[in-house]
Amino acid sequence: MSIRTRFAPSPTGYLHVGGARTALFNWLFARQQGGSFVLRIEDTDKERNTDEARLAIFEGMSWLGMDWDEGPDKGGEFGPYYQSERNEIYNRYFEQLVRADRVYEEDGAWRFRFERKTVTMHDLVCGEVTIDYRDESNTPDMVVKRSDGSYVFHFVNVVDDLEMKISHVIRGEDHLMNTPKHLQLIEAFGCSAPAYAHIPLILNADGSKMSKRDEGAAVGDYQKQGYLPAAVTNFLALLGWNPKTEDEVFSVSELIERFSLEQVNRAPARFDIEKCQWMNQQHLAKLGDEEFAAAARPLVEAAGLALGDQFERIAAAVKAKVRLLSEVPAAIDFILTDTFDLDEEALEKVNNNADIAPILDGLADQFDAITDWSADAAKQALNEFAEAKQTKPGKLMFPLRVALSGRGHGPDLGDILTLLGKQRCLKRLRSFVSKLKST
Repeated sequence: MSIRTRFAPSPTGYLHVGGARTALFNWLFARQQGGSFVLRIEDTDKERNTDEARLAIFEGMSWLGMDWDEGPDKGGEFGPYYQSERNEIYNRYFEQLVRADRVYEEDGAWRFRFERKTVTMHDLVCGEVTIDYRDESNTPDMVVKRSDGSYVFHFVNVVDDLEMKISHVIRGEDHLMNTPKHLQLIEAFGCSAPAYAHIPLILNADGSKMSKRDEGAAVGDYQKQGYLPAAVTNFLALLGWNPKTEDEVFSVSELIERFSLEQVNRAPARFDIEKCQWMNQQHLAKLGDEEFAAAARPLVEAAGLALGDQFERIAAAVKAKVRLLSEVPAAIDFILTDTFDLDEEALEKVNNNADIAPILDGLADQFDAITDWSADAAKQALNEFAEAKQTKPGKLMFPLRVALSGRGHGPDLGDILTLLGKQRCLKRLRSFVSKLKST
Protein backbone atom coordinates (compact mmCIF):
# COMPACT_ATOMS: atom_id res chain seq x y z
CA MET A 1 0.00 0.00 0.00
CA SER A 2 1.27 3.44 -0.91
CA ILE A 3 1.55 5.58 2.23
CA ARG A 4 -0.15 8.95 1.84
CA THR A 5 -0.74 11.37 4.71
CA ARG A 6 -2.15 14.88 4.72
CA PHE A 7 -2.36 18.11 6.68
CA ALA A 8 -5.55 20.09 6.09
CA PRO A 9 -5.45 23.43 7.90
CA SER A 10 -8.05 26.17 7.72
CA PRO A 11 -6.53 29.59 6.89
CA THR A 12 -8.40 31.51 9.58
CA GLY A 13 -5.39 32.40 11.75
CA TYR A 14 -1.71 31.80 12.31
CA LEU A 15 -0.18 28.33 12.38
CA HIS A 16 -0.74 27.03 15.93
CA VAL A 17 1.73 24.62 17.57
CA GLY A 18 -1.08 22.06 17.76
CA GLY A 19 -1.54 22.23 14.01
CA ALA A 20 2.20 22.24 13.44
CA ARG A 21 2.58 19.14 15.62
CA THR A 22 -0.19 17.39 13.65
CA ALA A 23 1.51 18.34 10.38
CA LEU A 24 4.84 17.13 11.75
CA PHE A 25 3.54 13.69 12.74
CA ASN A 26 2.01 13.27 9.30
CA TRP A 27 5.21 14.47 7.63
CA LEU A 28 7.48 12.28 9.76
CA PHE A 29 5.35 9.19 9.15
CA ALA A 30 5.26 9.79 5.40
CA ARG A 31 9.01 10.38 5.24
CA GLN A 32 9.77 7.39 7.47
CA GLN A 33 7.61 5.13 5.32
CA GLY A 34 8.83 6.51 2.00
CA GLY A 35 5.35 7.84 1.25
CA SER A 36 3.80 11.16 0.20
CA PHE A 37 2.76 14.12 2.33
CA VAL A 38 -0.16 16.18 1.02
CA LEU A 39 -1.09 19.73 1.99
CA ARG A 40 -4.65 20.78 1.29
CA ILE A 41 -6.34 23.97 2.42
CA GLU A 42 -9.81 23.89 3.96
CA ASP A 43 -10.81 27.38 2.86
CA THR A 44 -14.59 27.09 2.60
CA ASP A 45 -15.15 29.52 5.51
CA LYS A 46 -15.16 32.64 3.32
CA GLU A 47 -15.89 35.05 6.16
CA ARG A 48 -12.90 33.99 8.29
CA ASN A 49 -10.33 32.90 5.69
CA THR A 50 -7.54 35.38 4.94
CA ASP A 51 -4.58 35.44 2.58
CA GLU A 52 -2.41 36.48 5.51
CA ALA A 53 -3.33 33.33 7.42
CA ARG A 54 -2.77 31.15 4.37
CA LEU A 55 0.71 32.59 3.86
CA ALA A 56 1.44 32.17 7.58
CA ILE A 57 0.69 28.44 7.22
CA PHE A 58 2.97 28.10 4.19
CA GLU A 59 5.78 30.12 5.78
CA GLY A 60 5.52 28.31 9.11
CA MET A 61 5.68 24.88 7.52
CA SER A 62 8.51 25.89 5.20
CA TRP A 63 10.49 27.36 8.10
CA LEU A 64 10.09 24.11 10.03
CA GLY A 65 11.30 22.20 6.98
CA MET A 66 8.05 20.33 6.34
CA ASP A 67 8.00 20.21 2.57
CA TRP A 68 4.88 18.83 0.96
CA ASP A 69 4.87 16.55 -2.06
CA GLU A 70 1.45 17.65 -3.32
CA GLY A 71 -0.57 20.76 -2.66
CA PRO A 72 -0.46 24.52 -3.24
CA ASP A 73 2.57 25.65 -5.25
CA LYS A 74 3.43 21.98 -5.94
CA GLY A 75 0.40 20.62 -7.77
CA GLY A 76 -0.33 16.92 -8.05
CA GLU A 77 -2.71 14.53 -9.75
CA PHE A 78 -5.40 14.78 -7.03
CA GLY A 79 -5.94 18.55 -7.04
CA PRO A 80 -7.25 21.14 -6.75
CA TYR A 81 -5.79 21.40 -3.22
CA TYR A 82 -8.06 24.23 -2.08
CA GLN A 83 -11.50 23.04 -0.95
CA SER A 84 -13.08 26.17 -2.40
CA GLU A 85 -12.15 24.87 -5.87
CA ARG A 86 -13.49 21.33 -5.38
CA ASN A 87 -17.25 21.91 -5.36
CA GLU A 88 -17.90 19.87 -8.51
CA ILE A 89 -16.29 16.87 -6.82
CA TYR A 90 -18.45 17.35 -3.72
CA ASN A 91 -21.58 17.63 -5.86
CA ARG A 92 -20.76 14.33 -7.53
CA TYR A 93 -20.39 12.53 -4.22
CA PHE A 94 -23.54 14.16 -2.87
CA GLU A 95 -25.55 12.93 -5.85
CA GLN A 96 -24.26 9.45 -5.08
CA LEU A 97 -25.86 9.70 -1.64
CA VAL A 98 -29.07 11.00 -3.16
CA ARG A 99 -29.26 8.02 -5.51
CA ALA A 100 -28.61 5.64 -2.64
CA ASP A 101 -31.37 7.33 -0.59
CA ARG A 102 -28.91 8.10 2.22
CA VAL A 103 -29.78 11.81 2.47
CA TYR A 104 -33.01 13.69 3.01
CA GLU A 105 -33.97 17.33 3.13
CA GLU A 106 -35.05 19.03 6.36
CA ASP A 107 -35.65 22.78 6.69
CA GLY A 108 -33.63 23.42 3.56
CA ALA A 109 -30.62 21.45 4.78
CA TRP A 110 -29.69 17.92 3.81
CA ARG A 111 -29.04 15.24 6.42
CA PHE A 112 -27.13 12.01 6.05
CA ARG A 113 -29.15 9.03 7.22
CA PHE A 114 -27.05 6.98 9.63
CA GLU A 115 -27.43 3.24 9.71
CA ARG A 116 -28.78 2.46 13.16
CA LYS A 117 -26.07 0.08 14.35
CA THR A 118 -22.94 0.06 16.47
CA VAL A 119 -19.80 1.29 14.73
CA THR A 120 -16.41 0.10 15.97
CA MET A 121 -13.18 1.59 14.76
CA HIS A 122 -9.61 0.58 15.51
CA ASP A 123 -7.45 3.62 16.11
CA LEU A 124 -3.67 3.23 15.80
CA VAL A 125 -3.16 5.29 18.96
CA CYS A 126 -6.39 5.05 20.96
CA GLY A 127 -7.25 1.43 20.28
CA GLU A 128 -10.84 0.29 19.74
CA VAL A 129 -13.59 2.89 19.94
CA THR A 130 -17.28 1.98 19.61
CA ILE A 131 -20.20 4.34 19.06
CA ASP A 132 -23.77 3.06 19.29
CA TYR A 133 -25.94 4.63 16.59
CA ARG A 134 -29.04 2.63 17.49
CA ASP A 135 -30.35 5.40 19.72
CA GLU A 136 -31.31 8.23 17.38
CA SER A 137 -31.81 10.66 20.26
CA ASN A 138 -28.10 10.48 21.05
CA THR A 139 -26.88 10.31 17.47
CA PRO A 140 -29.18 12.37 15.24
CA ASP A 141 -28.69 12.20 11.52
CA MET A 142 -25.85 14.46 10.42
CA VAL A 143 -26.23 17.58 8.25
CA VAL A 144 -23.92 17.24 5.26
CA LYS A 145 -25.22 20.12 3.13
CA ARG A 146 -26.41 23.41 4.56
CA SER A 147 -29.48 25.29 3.40
CA ASP A 148 -27.20 27.73 1.53
CA GLY A 149 -25.82 24.86 -0.55
CA SER A 150 -22.43 24.66 1.15
CA TYR A 151 -21.08 21.37 2.46
CA VAL A 152 -20.08 20.76 6.09
CA PHE A 153 -16.62 19.77 7.30
CA HIS A 154 -17.45 16.09 7.84
CA PHE A 155 -18.60 15.61 4.27
CA VAL A 156 -15.81 17.43 2.42
CA ASN A 157 -13.15 16.01 4.73
CA VAL A 158 -14.18 12.46 3.92
CA VAL A 159 -14.53 13.13 0.20
CA ASP A 160 -11.10 14.74 0.01
CA ASP A 161 -9.44 11.88 1.88
CA LEU A 162 -11.03 9.37 -0.48
CA GLU A 163 -10.30 11.34 -3.64
CA MET A 164 -6.69 11.99 -2.64
CA LYS A 165 -6.20 8.34 -1.69
CA ILE A 166 -5.06 9.19 1.83
CA SER A 167 -3.88 5.99 3.51
CA HIS A 168 -3.44 7.33 7.07
CA VAL A 169 -5.37 10.14 8.75
CA ILE A 170 -3.24 11.40 11.64
CA ARG A 171 -5.06 14.15 13.52
CA GLY A 172 -5.86 15.53 16.95
CA GLU A 173 -7.79 13.52 19.51
CA ASP A 174 -10.56 16.13 19.43
CA HIS A 175 -11.62 14.52 16.12
CA LEU A 176 -11.84 11.00 17.56
CA MET A 177 -15.62 11.03 18.02
CA ASN A 178 -16.07 12.33 14.47
CA THR A 179 -14.47 9.25 12.97
CA PRO A 180 -17.45 6.84 13.31
CA LYS A 181 -19.52 9.42 11.41
CA HIS A 182 -16.87 9.47 8.72
CA LEU A 183 -16.79 5.69 8.59
CA GLN A 184 -20.54 5.60 7.93
CA LEU A 185 -20.09 8.08 5.08
CA ILE A 186 -17.22 6.10 3.60
CA GLU A 187 -19.28 2.92 3.78
CA ALA A 188 -22.16 4.68 2.04
CA PHE A 189 -19.78 5.66 -0.77
CA GLY A 190 -18.74 2.04 -1.09
CA CYS A 191 -15.11 2.83 -0.34
CA SER A 192 -12.42 1.55 2.01
CA ALA A 193 -11.51 3.75 4.95
CA PRO A 194 -8.00 5.01 5.63
CA ALA A 195 -6.25 4.05 8.86
CA TYR A 196 -6.85 6.54 11.66
CA ALA A 197 -4.46 7.70 14.37
CA HIS A 198 -5.68 10.32 16.84
CA ILE A 199 -2.81 11.99 18.63
CA PRO A 200 -3.06 13.45 22.16
CA LEU A 201 -4.04 17.03 22.86
CA ILE A 202 -1.46 19.61 23.93
CA LEU A 203 -2.00 21.08 27.38
CA ASN A 204 -0.31 23.97 29.14
CA ALA A 205 2.17 23.16 31.89
CA ASP A 206 -0.63 23.63 34.47
CA GLY A 207 -2.85 21.08 32.73
CA SER A 208 -5.23 23.57 31.10
CA LYS A 209 -6.03 23.24 27.42
CA MET A 210 -3.65 25.27 25.30
CA SER A 211 -5.33 28.15 23.49
CA LYS A 212 -4.21 30.44 20.70
CA ARG A 213 -3.50 33.18 23.23
CA ASP A 214 -1.08 31.16 25.35
CA GLU A 215 2.68 31.66 25.29
CA GLY A 216 4.31 29.56 22.62
CA ALA A 217 1.12 28.97 20.65
CA ALA A 218 2.10 30.77 17.43
CA VAL A 219 4.75 29.09 15.28
CA GLY A 220 5.67 32.44 13.71
CA ASP A 221 6.85 33.73 17.09
CA TYR A 222 9.56 31.09 17.31
CA GLN A 223 11.29 32.44 14.24
CA LYS A 224 11.13 36.01 15.54
CA GLN A 225 12.51 34.99 18.94
CA GLY A 226 15.54 33.24 17.52
CA TYR A 227 14.71 29.55 17.71
CA LEU A 228 16.28 27.12 15.29
CA PRO A 229 13.74 25.25 13.12
CA ALA A 230 15.38 21.93 13.98
CA ALA A 231 15.03 22.65 17.70
CA VAL A 232 11.33 23.50 17.42
CA THR A 233 10.76 20.41 15.29
CA ASN A 234 12.57 18.30 17.90
CA PHE A 235 10.46 19.84 20.69
CA LEU A 236 7.17 19.37 18.85
CA ALA A 237 8.00 15.75 18.05
CA LEU A 238 8.33 14.98 21.75
CA LEU A 239 4.88 16.42 22.48
CA GLY A 240 3.12 13.09 22.49
CA TRP A 241 5.75 10.82 20.95
CA ASN A 242 8.11 8.69 23.01
CA PRO A 243 11.41 7.77 21.31
CA LYS A 244 11.96 4.94 23.85
CA THR A 245 15.39 6.27 24.81
CA GLU A 246 16.91 8.57 27.40
CA ASP A 247 18.06 10.86 24.58
CA GLU A 248 15.92 13.88 23.83
CA VAL A 249 17.96 15.87 21.32
CA PHE A 250 17.51 14.62 17.76
CA SER A 251 18.27 15.94 14.32
CA VAL A 252 15.44 15.95 11.80
CA SER A 253 16.94 12.93 10.03
CA GLU A 254 17.08 11.07 13.35
CA LEU A 255 13.42 11.90 14.02
CA ILE A 256 12.44 10.52 10.62
CA GLU A 257 14.42 7.34 11.24
CA ARG A 258 12.94 6.74 14.71
CA PHE A 259 9.33 7.89 14.34
CA SER A 260 6.47 5.42 14.59
CA LEU A 261 2.80 5.70 15.43
CA GLU A 262 3.15 2.81 17.90
CA GLN A 263 5.21 5.10 20.12
CA VAL A 264 2.68 7.93 20.21
CA ASN A 265 1.36 8.38 23.74
CA ARG A 266 -2.28 8.13 24.67
CA ALA A 267 -2.03 10.74 27.45
CA PRO A 268 -2.16 14.48 26.70
CA ALA A 269 1.17 16.23 26.13
CA ARG A 270 2.33 19.06 28.42
CA PHE A 271 3.75 22.16 26.76
CA ASP A 272 6.76 23.63 28.57
CA ILE A 273 8.33 26.78 27.10
CA GLU A 274 11.37 26.37 29.36
CA LYS A 275 11.95 22.91 27.90
CA CYS A 276 11.62 24.35 24.41
CA GLN A 277 14.26 26.98 25.17
CA TRP A 278 16.54 24.33 26.66
CA MET A 279 16.07 22.26 23.52
CA ASN A 280 17.02 25.25 21.40
CA GLN A 281 20.17 25.76 23.46
CA GLN A 282 21.19 22.15 22.82
CA HIS A 283 20.77 22.62 19.07
CA LEU A 284 22.64 25.92 19.11
CA ALA A 285 25.55 24.24 20.86
CA LYS A 286 25.79 21.70 18.02
CA LEU A 287 26.28 24.43 15.40
CA GLY A 288 29.73 25.26 14.09
CA ASP A 289 30.94 28.80 14.78
CA GLU A 290 30.29 29.86 11.18
CA GLU A 291 26.76 28.41 11.23
CA PHE A 292 26.00 30.05 14.57
CA ALA A 293 27.23 33.45 13.38
CA ALA A 294 25.18 33.16 10.19
CA ALA A 295 22.04 32.30 12.19
CA ALA A 296 22.60 35.17 14.64
CA ARG A 297 23.57 37.79 12.06
CA PRO A 298 20.04 38.90 11.03
CA LEU A 299 19.02 39.52 14.65
CA VAL A 300 22.22 41.42 15.44
CA GLU A 301 21.77 43.58 12.33
CA ALA A 302 18.13 44.18 13.25
CA ALA A 303 19.34 45.48 16.64
CA GLY A 304 21.29 48.19 14.80
CA LEU A 305 24.75 46.90 15.72
CA ALA A 306 27.71 47.16 13.32
CA LEU A 307 29.10 43.67 12.87
CA GLY A 308 32.74 44.49 12.16
CA ASP A 309 35.30 42.12 10.68
CA GLN A 310 35.50 39.60 13.52
CA PHE A 311 31.79 38.95 14.02
CA GLU A 312 32.15 35.17 13.77
CA ARG A 313 34.64 35.11 16.66
CA ILE A 314 32.50 37.50 18.70
CA ALA A 315 29.35 35.44 18.17
CA ALA A 316 31.20 32.23 19.00
CA ALA A 317 32.13 33.68 22.39
CA VAL A 318 28.48 33.58 23.49
CA LYS A 319 27.30 30.43 21.67
CA ALA A 320 27.27 28.42 24.89
CA LYS A 321 25.74 31.28 26.88
CA VAL A 322 22.46 31.92 25.06
CA ARG A 323 19.28 29.88 24.74
CA LEU A 324 17.79 31.92 21.90
CA LEU A 325 19.38 33.74 18.98
CA SER A 326 17.40 36.80 20.04
CA GLU A 327 19.62 36.94 23.13
CA VAL A 328 22.79 37.34 21.06
CA PRO A 329 22.60 41.12 20.40
CA ALA A 330 22.40 41.98 24.10
CA ALA A 331 25.12 39.43 24.87
CA ILE A 332 27.69 40.97 22.50
CA ASP A 333 26.70 44.62 22.17
CA PHE A 334 29.49 45.76 24.51
CA ILE A 335 32.04 44.26 22.09
CA LEU A 336 30.53 45.73 18.94
CA THR A 337 30.16 49.24 20.41
CA ASP A 338 31.87 51.28 23.08
CA THR A 339 28.57 52.77 24.19
CA PHE A 340 26.84 50.42 26.63
CA ASP A 341 25.06 50.59 29.96
CA LEU A 342 26.52 49.56 33.30
CA ASP A 343 24.44 47.01 35.17
CA GLU A 344 23.51 48.72 38.44
CA GLU A 345 23.47 45.51 40.44
CA ALA A 346 26.94 44.53 39.21
CA LEU A 347 28.25 48.04 39.87
CA GLU A 348 26.90 47.91 43.41
CA LYS A 349 28.77 44.67 44.07
CA VAL A 350 32.01 46.27 42.87
CA ASN A 351 31.39 49.34 45.03
CA ASN A 352 31.07 47.14 48.12
CA ASN A 353 34.88 46.96 48.03
CA ALA A 354 35.93 50.48 49.00
CA ASP A 355 39.55 49.94 47.98
CA ILE A 356 38.86 48.57 44.52
CA ALA A 357 39.40 51.80 42.53
CA PRO A 358 43.16 52.18 43.25
CA ILE A 359 43.65 48.45 42.78
CA LEU A 360 42.03 48.55 39.31
CA ASP A 361 44.09 51.66 38.54
CA GLY A 362 47.22 49.67 39.29
CA LEU A 363 45.95 46.75 37.19
CA ALA A 364 45.54 49.14 34.26
CA ASP A 365 49.20 50.11 34.60
CA GLN A 366 50.14 46.44 34.66
CA PHE A 367 48.15 45.86 31.47
CA ASP A 368 49.72 48.91 29.84
CA ALA A 369 53.15 47.36 30.26
CA ILE A 370 52.22 44.31 28.16
CA THR A 371 53.98 44.53 24.80
CA ASP A 372 52.47 41.46 23.13
CA TRP A 373 48.78 41.54 24.08
CA SER A 374 46.84 38.31 24.41
CA ALA A 375 44.36 36.83 26.85
CA ASP A 376 47.11 34.66 28.34
CA ALA A 377 49.44 37.64 28.72
CA ALA A 378 46.69 39.70 30.35
CA LYS A 379 45.77 36.88 32.75
CA GLN A 380 49.45 36.41 33.68
CA ALA A 381 49.74 40.13 34.37
CA LEU A 382 46.59 39.94 36.54
CA ASN A 383 47.99 36.99 38.48
CA GLU A 384 51.31 38.76 39.07
CA PHE A 385 49.55 41.93 40.13
CA ALA A 386 47.26 40.00 42.52
CA GLU A 387 50.27 38.28 44.06
CA ALA A 388 51.99 41.62 44.56
CA LYS A 389 48.88 42.99 46.23
CA GLN A 390 48.57 39.82 48.33
CA THR A 391 45.08 39.06 47.06
CA LYS A 392 43.51 36.28 45.02
CA PRO A 393 43.20 36.73 41.23
CA GLY A 394 39.56 35.71 41.44
CA LYS A 395 38.74 38.79 43.48
CA LEU A 396 39.92 41.00 40.62
CA MET A 397 38.16 39.13 37.82
CA PHE A 398 34.61 40.23 38.67
CA PRO A 399 35.35 43.99 38.84
CA LEU A 400 37.50 43.66 35.71
CA ARG A 401 34.61 41.95 33.88
CA VAL A 402 32.22 44.72 34.95
CA ALA A 403 34.70 47.39 33.86
CA LEU A 404 35.11 45.83 30.40
CA SER A 405 31.55 44.70 29.69
CA GLY A 406 29.27 46.63 32.05
CA ARG A 407 27.82 43.42 33.47
CA GLY A 408 28.73 40.65 35.85
CA HIS A 409 28.20 37.76 33.44
CA GLY A 410 28.74 36.94 29.81
CA PRO A 411 31.52 35.52 27.64
CA ASP A 412 34.66 34.04 29.11
CA LEU A 413 36.91 36.81 30.43
CA GLY A 414 39.71 35.60 28.18
CA ASP A 415 37.45 36.05 25.13
CA ILE A 416 36.57 39.58 26.26
CA LEU A 417 40.24 40.52 26.69
CA THR A 418 41.09 39.08 23.27
CA LEU A 419 38.17 40.54 21.35
CA LEU A 420 38.43 44.04 22.82
CA GLY A 421 42.20 44.28 22.47
CA LYS A 422 44.68 46.15 24.64
CA GLN A 423 43.73 49.76 23.92
CA ARG A 424 39.96 49.29 24.34
CA CYS A 425 40.54 47.33 27.56
CA LEU A 426 42.78 50.05 28.96
CA LYS A 427 40.38 52.82 28.00
CA ARG A 428 37.41 51.03 29.59
CA LEU A 429 39.32 50.10 32.71
CA ARG A 430 40.55 53.65 33.33
CA SER A 431 37.10 55.10 32.57
CA PHE A 432 35.57 52.68 35.06
CA VAL A 433 38.09 53.67 37.73
CA SER A 434 37.21 57.33 37.19
CA LYS A 435 33.54 56.49 37.62
CA LEU A 436 34.25 54.63 40.84
CA LYS A 437 36.29 57.54 42.24
CA SER A 438 33.51 60.00 41.45
CA THR A 439 30.83 58.03 43.29
